[in-house]
Amino acid sequence: MNSKVVLAYSGGLDTTVCLQWLKDRGFDVIAFCADVGQGEDLQAARRRALACGAVKAIVHDLRQEFVRDFVAPSLKAGAVYEGKYLLATALSRPLIAKHLAEVAKAEGATHVAHGCTGKGNDQVRFEVTLAALAPSIKVLAPVREWELKSREEEIAYAKRRKLPITVTTQGLYSLDQNLWGVAIECGPLEDPWTEPPEAAYRWTTSPMNSPKTAVYVTIGFARGVPVALNGTKRPLMAIIQQLNRLGSRFGVGRSDLVEDRLVGIKSREVYEAPAATILHAAHRELESLTLHREVLEFKELVAARYARLIYDGLWYTPLRSALDGFIGQTQAVVTGEVRVKLWGGHATPVGRKSPRALYRRTLATYGGEDTFDQKMAEGFIAIWGLPYKATRARP
Repeated sequence: MNSKVVLAYSGGLDTTVCLQWLKDRGFDVIAFCADVGQGEDLQAARRRALACGAVKAIVHDLRQEFVRDFVAPSLKAGAVYEGKYLLATALSRPLIAKHLAEVAKAEGATHVAHGCTGKGNDQVRFEVTLAALAPSIKVLAPVREWELKSREEEIAYAKRRKLPITVTTQGLYSLDQNLWGVAIECGPLEDPWTEPPEAAYRWTTSPMNSPKTAVYVTIGFARGVPVALNGTKRPLMAIIQQLNRLGSRFGVGRSDLVEDRLVGIKSREVYEAPAATILHAAHRELESLTLHREVLEFKELVAARYARLIYDGLWYTPLRSALDGFIGQTQAVVTGEVRVKLWGGHATPVGRKSPRALYRRTLATYGGEDTFDQKMAEGFIAIWGLPYKATRARP
C-alpha cells in the first residue's frame, strides 16, 4: 500500500508538476486547495488535480478564518515588514500549513508537500508551522529536489506527461494573491534599477490615470478592529473587499521594495494592498488619538518585531502569543472613526474621533476656550532642563 501525501495544491504549473513527481515516487497524492481570497476557480483546480491522478482533492474556504485570526491581529499590531510590505502572503502560509496538518491527520497521511523553492520564504513558513503543529508528519519539497531547472523545463515535463496545464513560457511575473494583497516578482522586476512596468500590476489603476476627484471613506473601529464603513456596520471581510475595489480605482496600495529574505538574500518585489494600506493608515491615526505617547513609542518596537515574526514564519510561537497580550491591552481603547481621503495613489487620514480620545480641545486651543495655565510652563522647563544645566556647570 502506497504512503499518502497531502500536497498544498494551487492548480498552477509548479504544484501540478509536483503532483506528478510525487506520484512517480509511489505516493498516493491528496490535493489540498485553500481559499484565502485569491480569486481563482479552486473547483477547477480540484478537477485538474483529479485529472492529474490525485486520489482525492479537497477545497477549504479559509477566508473568514484568515481575516479573523491572521489579518485582524496583524492590523492591531501595526505589522509592516521593512516599512512597506503588509505581509499578505506571509500571513496566509501558517493558516494553510495548519489545515495541511489537519487534513493529513484526518486522511491518515504520513507526509505533506509544498511547491516552494529553496530560495524563498514560504518553504520556511510552511515547514516551521508544520514542525510546531504536527512534528511527526514528514515534509516533502519537490522543487528543492527535482532535476527541473527552469519554468521552461517544467512546462516540457508537463507536456511529456500530458498534464492539463494552460501556462506558456511567456509569463513574465510570479504572482501570489489573497484578500489582503498581491505580491509580484520576476521578469523585469529582477533589475532593481528598472521602474515597475504598468503591466506588472494586477489590481490597481495607475495613480496618473485614477479619478481626478477625491473620494472620502469613514472607517469605524471597535477595540482596534474595523467594524463599519461609511457609518454602516459590515463584517471585516466585506470591508476589506470593498476597500480593495475602491482603493484600486485610485491607485492606492502600491509598494516597491528591495527586501531582506529570511534565507539571506535580497529580492525586489512589488506589492499591491489597497485595503491593507487604507486600514493601516486609519488604524495608526486612531491610535495617535487614543494611546499615550509611551505606549505608542513602545508599540512601534512591538509592531516591528511582530512583523518580523510573521515574515519569518514564526506565527505559532510563544513570543507571538505573548505579544498579542500586550497588543490586546493597547487596543482596548482604540475605538472610534477615521475619515480617509483617497486620491492620486494616496490614502490620507483627514479626520478622527473617538469616545476614548486623549485629545482635549480646551487644553490644545489658542482661542477663548483655553483652560491651560501657561504660568506652569516656566517651572516645568526649569525642572526639565535642570540635568543639562548641571552638566554644563560642572568643572
